[in-house]
Amino acid sequence: MKLLCIGDVCSPAGVDKALEFIPKLKKQYGIDCTVVNGENSSDFNGITENEVSLLVSAGADVITGGNHTLRHRSVHPVLDENPFVLRPDNIQSDYGSGYCIVDKGSYKIAVINLLGQVYIDNPKAENPFLAADKLIERAREDGATVTVVDFHAEATSEKRALGFYLDGKVSAVFGTHTHIQTSDIQILPRKTGYITDLGMTGPADSVLGIEKDIIIARMRDGKTDKFRFAGGKCIISGCVFEIDQKTGHTLYAKSFCI
Repeated sequence: MKLLCIGDVCSPAGVDKALEFIPKLKKQYGIDCTVVNGENSSDFNGITENEVSLLVSAGADVITGGNHTLRHRSVHPVLDENPFVLRPDNIQSDYGSGYCIVDKGSYKIAVINLLGQVYIDNPKAENPFLAADKLIERAREDGATVTVVDFHAEATSEKRALGFYLDGKVSAVFGTHTHIQTSDIQILPRKTGYITDLGMTGPADSVLGIEKDIIIARMRDGKTDKFRFAGGKCIISGCVFEIDQKTGHTLYAKSFCI
């Protein structure tokens, strides 16, 4: 089976890019399942019911989240009602979860969403390594032969460590959150597909999607102007994993940034 993973959709313009390109990518690669990180897709970070609807119409089978997912209260009931809209499982919340099963008939895919602890401003985040162990066992009990993990984390070291820790236990681990695609797409020794960060789907001429002058002024002069998403050309970033649905091993991995 072929899995399409799309990096953090950032801003309404990023949603438009996803709407345009995800159907093309699914057709080009013969995709069986699409996982999209939508955690910055609304106009003020986070995600609302509107962006959920748009990303599903673009072709997302599962929408994963991160540290901003719970920002808008309007999405809270969506997290309860739609099992394929996730938030990190290792944060304390009364809404939703970070685990779902996509049933493809002849096989099942478990999707796990976790939040890092290093440099992430969320003191309620529990240990992602221990959380992963519990959810992987749950996936086995649910009959999943393919298990993939979206690890929404800041530190490359933490992402890399979790990747090696889960090598051979899951089919693929991909990082999100830092919005810059890394060049380390690979298959780890025990056949787990891995990339430290998928990158961003949003404004290219920006600092992580935000107008660059605002970020420069904040870093250089300490100004605190309100963040605004940048305009201009958008990119879409992500990767494709080809996975043996019987063994759960990754056979092929390719990243892209368009």
